[in-house]
Amino acid sequence: MLPKQRQDEIVRALRADGAGGVKVLAARLGVSEATIRRDLEQLHDEGRLTRVYGGALAVDGGDEPFADVNAVHAAEKDRIARRAAELVQDGESVLLDIGTTALRVAQHLHGRSLTVVTSNLAVLEELQYDESIELIVLGGFVRRSYRSLVGYLTEESLRQIHVDWLFLGTSGVRPDGRVMDSTMIEVPVKRAMIQAADRVVLLADATKFPGHGVARVCEPGELHTVITEPAADEATRAQLTEAGAQVVLA
Repeated sequence: MLPKQRQDEIVRALRADGAGGVKVLAARLGVSEATIRRDLEQLHDEGRLTRVYGGALAVDGGDEPFADVNAVHAAEKDRIARRAAELVQDGESVLLDIGTTALRVAQHLHGRSLTVVTSNLAVLEELQYDESIELIVLGGFVRRSYRSLVGYLTEESLRQIHVDWLFLGTSGVRPDGRVMDSTMIEVPVKRAMIQAADRVVLLADATKFPGHGVARVCEPGELHTVITEPAADEATRAQLTEAGAQVVLA
């Protein structure tokens, strides 16, 4: 990977997660920590991020465009999504979170006799013409860049429903198993989704271990299942299992 490509990927990661540590970025990009430190210093000087002790912060709270996020780790997300879709039985109800992995779950639900509830506008676009699926769209404030609905109306809508499955995304999973998110406006919606579901399934590729996030979404004991990759941190996976979550490797 050329330095320019690597630096663009660093900025993209920070926009998606809000923050990034040197060790996490080095592992994600397959380069040394010294290389990442040099990149962070250069990007800081260019005004593309804010350098902090141990890593960097995104320069603003803006969302990474949905299409850009969707293209990152696409194969890994698709394996996780396919495994998630296999958990659902015909006739059941599914709540799909905001985010690109949830969109991929929707792509694997086509032709199934299901009820799908979502605040994800990309999921709406994916499933709107599939007559086998009863599709329910939650209300709310439109976040155009991330193709989603959030806010009080979304949360209030969630209080009126109950579903069999929630497929939940995350910015990161802490070593103790806590699920975090870096987009503050999404956190109340995610918490309301958890309350509306019988079974909560976390979808998180290996880069989310530990990942980042400034706000707690839920404790590991609130998760029914975690679908991730074999490369995900073993110690964190053990914490999740100890808390009662079934860890499935895709």
